[in-house]
Parts: sequence; C-alpha cells; structure tokens
Amino acid sequence: MIPLRDENPTRTTPFVTYALLASCVLTFLWQTSLSERAEQATVYGLGMIPASLLGHAELSPRLAVVPPAATVITSMFLHGGWLHLGGNLLYLWVFGNNVEEAMGHVRYLLFYLVCGVAAALAQALPDPSSTVPMIGASGAISGVLGAYSVLHPRARVLVWVPLGGLLYLPAALVLGLWFLIQLLATAFAGDQSGGIAFGAHIGGFLAGLALVALFKRPGVPLLDRRR
Repeated sequence: MIPLRDENPTRTTPFVTYALLASCVLTFLWQTSLSERAEQATVYGLGMIPASLLGHAELSPRLAVVPPAATVITSMFLHGGWLHLGGNLLYLWVFGNNVEEAMGHVRYLLFYLVCGVAAALAQALPDPSSTVPMIGASGAISGVLGAYSVLHPRARVLVWVPLGGLLYLPAALVLGLWFLIQLLATAFAGDQSGGIAFGAHIGGFLAGLALVALFKRPGVPLLDRRR
C-alpha cells in the first residue's frame, strides 16, 4: 500500500522536514548531472560501505573523499534513482511533519540523524566484510515512521492499495504492515534483496520506537488516542 496523506493537522511549519526533502532532491539532481563514472565514484566515496566503516577494508584514496565514519551521514542524502528518491520522500512528506512538531525542530533533526546512523549500523554489522555501498534516506525515514506509530497510532492515513483503491486506515496498521513486510523481506529475500537495505529499514524503525520518548517535547503524549 502507498500512503498519500494523513488526517493529522499540525500547528507549526515543519522547516526541518522541508529542508531534508529539498536537500535530498538537490543532491539527486547533482548526482544526475555527473557522468556515469563520476556518479559511481560518488556512490563509493559518499555511500556507507560496511567493510570500510568497520575497518575490514580500505577504500582507494582516490575515492575516499570523507572519513568512513562520515559516510553514515553523507549516504543519507544520495539515492539510486527517481523511484528510490520519490518513495523515500513520499513517506517523509506524509509522516515527518507530525513527528517534527512533537519534538521541535532541533531535536527532530538530531533524532533523524541518530536513526540514520542506527540504520547504517544495523545494515553493516550483520555483514561487516561487505563492500557494497548503501545509500538513501530510508533508514532515517524508517525512524520517523517508528516514532509516528508511537505518537499517533490512531491517526487516519489515506492509502492506495493496488486492486483495492483508496482506503483510510489507522497509522498503526499502515506502519505495522510496512514493518512486517521489511521483516519478511529480510527473512526470505536474503541475497536476492535487489539492492534494498531491509536491515537498515528495520534498524531505523526500531531506533525510532526506542528513542521517541527521549526526543519528544515535554507534555507531548505517546499513543495519542485522538483519531
């Protein structure tokens, strides 16, 4: 199912969410302006490579434009194609504003980055010798989804279901099914994951669940009962 919007209005402007959306779009447009060889070098130089991050291999000095530890941040702003970019930004657009309002701008940005780092580690640690670069904002955005599911589980989300049309479903169901799909894909896809970092999705989501209570503003309730 594809989320289109939620019925959960905010009273503040989500400046950080807008900035993250714009940063990903601008970075991708820069990627598309590069030659194929230069773009590949950028993915290896700024993407998160588990073997490089965990000290099992060294990247060629020609490609190592930032320290390996910094790639857990730089990798969040690169994407592998328009579909990859669009899918990530759709989820951030639908769910990010309410999480930002619950945390405040600065805490939300820190939360987003911390979830992205947790997602990168969740992808790297199971296979520390992997030399495949991971790119994309999906790990950090998964953290936003985890936080939203705890903050507003009863919020109505308009989704498009192939062969089922448009439906309003509670956020807990939409995001719970999304997380279940990630678990099943990890269990059954194995090496045939098609380049999708399911481990990062799971790690980011769990980080969001665990950290939302720490990052939310005082007085903001968890498990909001309002529809």
